[in-house]
Amino acid sequence: MTAPDNQRRPTDRADEPAGRLSDGADPALGSITDETVTLPVSGRTYHLLRPGDADLLLDRVQGDPEQNLPYWSELWPSGIALADAIVGEPDRVRGERVFEIGSGLGITAIAAASEGAVVTVSDYAAESLLLCQENVRRNTSAVIAAVRFNWRLPDQRFWHDAGAPSPVVLAADVLYEKRDIAPLLALIERLVAPGGLLWLAEPGRAVASTFLGLARDQGWDGPSVEHHGPWPDPNDAGVAVSVHQLRRR
Repeated sequence: MTAPDNQRRPTDRADEPAGRLSDGADPALGSITDETVTLPVSGRTYHLLRPGDADLLLDRVQGDPEQNLPYWSELWPSGIALADAIVGEPDRVRGERVFEIGSGLGITAIAAASEGAVVTVSDYAAESLLLCQENVRRNTSAVIAAVRFNWRLPDQRFWHDAGAPSPVVLAADVLYEKRDIAPLLALIERLVAPGGLLWLAEPGRAVASTFLGLARDQGWDGPSVEHHGPWPDPNDAGVAVSVHQLRRR
């Protein structure tokens, strides 16, 4: 599965927290495989459940008005890089309420929970939330909260479920199209607590550069570090991920 600009890409969707995943298979996901992932910088190893039948997931999203394909079911360099960054600076999240935009398979949530964060994840796909919660439980024994919503169109129910603004907000690989910029700028205004941190990872798409320029115009600024892998998927060789720590001046 290949996405525009030679970058594979993950997803999001809308409604409520996931349940508990049964071992081996799930009616919504089909076969489940177990994959071992080692973070390239820290060397931390995680064991992730992930769907084994991409065609089944594609069939389930036919007719989705948001046109979101199940990219959440794959491992992305941005999520791996952000997880490594969290493990490298655990004091950023330890004891803090952490909210993640786009849960994916849960690798960043695992890193945050393992360092003592109180984690809430969000995604458009209920299946993503299901696997994320289970992967966090398997790797850390932590129980995390999950909120299902479309982050481009957050409603009052989302703001109720999300709770108070968070000191740390995580986002890995959420910017793909121009339509993503304005909603994300608006979202972080309300989602990041005053003086809080937006920890954003992105693999160098032009739209991310535009977002960062506009965010800096609005007072967001901070250091960036580039991560070069190696990544688990050989197709990602050569991908460089920038991990930004942005605070409102």
